Amino acid sequence: MTTLPAPLETLAGTVMPGVEAARARLRAAGVDPHAWSNGPGERYAAHEHATTKLLVCAVGSISFLVGSGEVPVELGAGDGFVLPAGTRHAAVVGPDGCTCLEGRRPAGF
Repeated sequence: MTTLPAPLETLAGTVMPGVEAARARLRAAGVDPHAWSNGPGERYAAHEHATTKLLVCAVGSISFLVGSGEVPVELGAGDGFVLPAGTRHAAVVGPDGCTCLEGRRPAGF
């Protein structure tokens, strides 16, 4: 994983690939995770959330484009971050698709 640009934060825990490892890491961070998957090259348009998102790429890869400058953040299996509420971001799924797990916290938590 590349160095995280502000305002992203490092997600605590051991970096290990796989759905169960991601689930355990997010639960240890105090959130109830859910999984989602996308095929190769799928895209998410720029958007933001009212809650803080804790995310781990469990399988495959995904590139997030963060902030108004669309700073790229590459996540491979086992990589994760904390995305504060209100942070604009877009995403492009890697060539082998991805499965990610995420959980949310209220803003400011």
